[in-house]
Amino acid sequence: MARDIIISVTPEIALDELYSYAGGLGVLEGDKFYAAARRGWKYYVLTLLYRHGYVSYTFDHEGNPVPSPQEQPFLLESVLRPEEVLTVKLKGEEVYVRPWAYARGRSKVVFFEAECPTWARSFNEQAYVESSYMDNIYKYSFLAKAAATYIRERIGLDQIAHIDLQEAYSVLLMMALPEFKEYRFITHTPGPWGHPVYPVGILAEEFGFSYPEPFVVLTRIGLSRAVKSFAVSAKHEEITRKTFNEYADNLSHITNGVDLERWQHPSIKTLVRSKGLETLTVDDVWNAHQEVKRNLLSLLRGYKEIPDGYLDRPIVVWARRSTRYKRPYFITRFIEEYGASKDVLFVLGGKAHPRDAEGIGYMKAFHRLAKKYPNVVHIHDYDVPKAKLLQTGADIQVFTPFSGWEASGTSFMKALANGVPVVSSKDGAVVEIVKHGVNGWLFGEDLRELINIYTDPKAQEIDEKDYAEFAKYLNEAIDIYGTDKFKEMSLNALKTSVPFVDINRTLDEFYPEFKAPTKETKAAEGQPQGSA
Repeated sequence: MARDIIISVTPEIALDELYSYAGGLGVLEGDKFYAAARRGWKYYVLTLLYRHGYVSYTFDHEGNPVPSPQEQPFLLESVLRPEEVLTVKLKGEEVYVRPWAYARGRSKVVFFEAECPTWARSFNEQAYVESSYMDNIYKYSFLAKAAATYIRERIGLDQIAHIDLQEAYSVLLMMALPEFKEYRFITHTPGPWGHPVYPVGILAEEFGFSYPEPFVVLTRIGLSRAVKSFAVSAKHEEITRKTFNEYADNLSHITNGVDLERWQHPSIKTLVRSKGLETLTVDDVWNAHQEVKRNLLSLLRGYKEIPDGYLDRPIVVWARRSTRYKRPYFITRFIEEYGASKDVLFVLGGKAHPRDAEGIGYMKAFHRLAKKYPNVVHIHDYDVPKAKLLQTGADIQVFTPFSGWEASGTSFMKALANGVPVVSSKDGAVVEIVKHGVNGWLFGEDLRELINIYTDPKAQEIDEKDYAEFAKYLNEAIDIYGTDKFKEMSLNALKTSVPFVDINRTLDEFYPEFKAPTKETKAAEGQPQGSA
């Protein structure tokens, strides 16, 4: 029997119809799923169901963000199909698991929900939001056991080509399904939250796991047991090798990509398909972008009154998770220093984890700036549908992570693939794609070590130097907007990025045996040119 099934196990996935994600990993997994489905693959994603998504925010009369569970845009039962209940054992009790399926062609996402006992239902409330450390441990133990049972009973090990474990939480499947020997592990985060530490005692009780120390870093389990491990950019590989140097020989990288079908605006997509990427002109891209920009302005008018004149003025977007390493304080400082004097519209978006007090503080700053300045808009309910316009309709996209802390980043890829130049720090996959003065602007240091941004005094010194360059190049980008130079950079952003950022390139590198043969390959192998 052919091994033609690929399984990806992930804590989150961003589908267009559901709030089943918190951020970049979920969006990436959604992009891979949609692209694999279009290829006709048997690509199965196993994850948790979240009845109340991630988190929503409102603001009180003092401008403080107030978190609450996220209301789903559709009834889950109208989007997902229930499958037959299965059972797993957790905390010594039988837990009844309802799989919910979302199918596209031969591919599907399976969401696991704990129906009873009552204490287990908390696993399916919100993504990455738990009431306690212990709740976190049992939540991902539940995912591992549900996935293991589903694979054994509903799929069959003899049909599986790959099981890919996304991020450290998913490595518990290695313990729950030990008979599978060829796991691959993908780490998506250089920061410490990407390397959770679990007590060995609980893992011993639930999985029979043994370890010589009382606590274990889950990432080490993934790196030590996987037949292959991957980082998600060349720079991320280099930094991960230093963090986990004893596993360096088993680590390589495959740089992330984005699903162009999903993330290129229809105006840009139609242009590229009708004329071909190489024959596009600066005016082609400029004119198509104006249509995208009109769509963005329509969205923004739902938050604030926006004059029509901004169709001819630059729109600068900072939109991503609100947390320290993303450095949202760069754009807030720039607005305070230059915003009032610049004829430019600033759009700020992104959410903080409800327990990230500092991240919530940045959201409060965004809200305050939107109240203070008429040319600042705050998208407090940033999500995938809004990102499709924010990432594509901007004139200038800013990407500001502290160097070394961003594994890859994909928001800048979405911008570039729509002809939007970026002003970016030298981090993640940016250094593989962005060329200073060609398709964007690069600022700051290119650090190849993980500096502790919370305790190391060097971090503040680096911030000050980086900010000076950031302000210089963002001012330059704003000042040349609409000129021949800016239009050329927009054209370059599109032409230089598309072949590399395409998620199909990422899939081909992860699964070369599933890659469709080219005409040249068929000819070399003596196959008819029309064969599949």
